Amino acid sequence: MSVHLTTEHLLQLRGEARLERETMLEHRVRDGEDPATAYAEVPEIDELVVLALRDELLEDRGQLAEFGLARLAGGSQSPDAGVHRRNADRVEFELMREIAAAAPSLTVAVWRLSHRLDVG
Repeated sequence: MSVHLTTEHLLQLRGEARLERETMLEHRVRDGEDPATAYAEVPEIDELVVLALRDELLEDRGQLAEFGLARLAGGSQSPDAGVHRRNADRVEFELMREIAAAAPSLTVAVWRLSHRLDVG
C-alpha cells in the first residue's frame, strides 16, 4: 500500500471523518430530515476513513481523475456505461482489499462499502 498508514495518520483520518459525519448529520437534520433516517444513511466514521484512503491511493497512483471520469461515465445513459461502471468497481474493489490488508481495523467498513460493487 503506497499510502503511509501510521497510527497517527489513521487517528487523523478518523478525526476528520468524525467532523465530516457530524457536519453531514447536522446539515440533513437542519434541512428537516428525520434524525433517525439521517443517522442510518450517513456513512460511519470508518467508512469515511476507507473512502479517504481510497482517494489517497488513487491520487498517489495518478488515477484519481481517471477513476472519477469512469464513475461519471458509468452513471451516464451511454451504451458503454455498464463497462465503465464495472471497470471502476473492479479498481475500487482491489483498492479496498489493499486497505483491509494494511489496516485490519477497517475491514468491516471495507466490506460494508464493497457490497455495492459489481465485481462478479
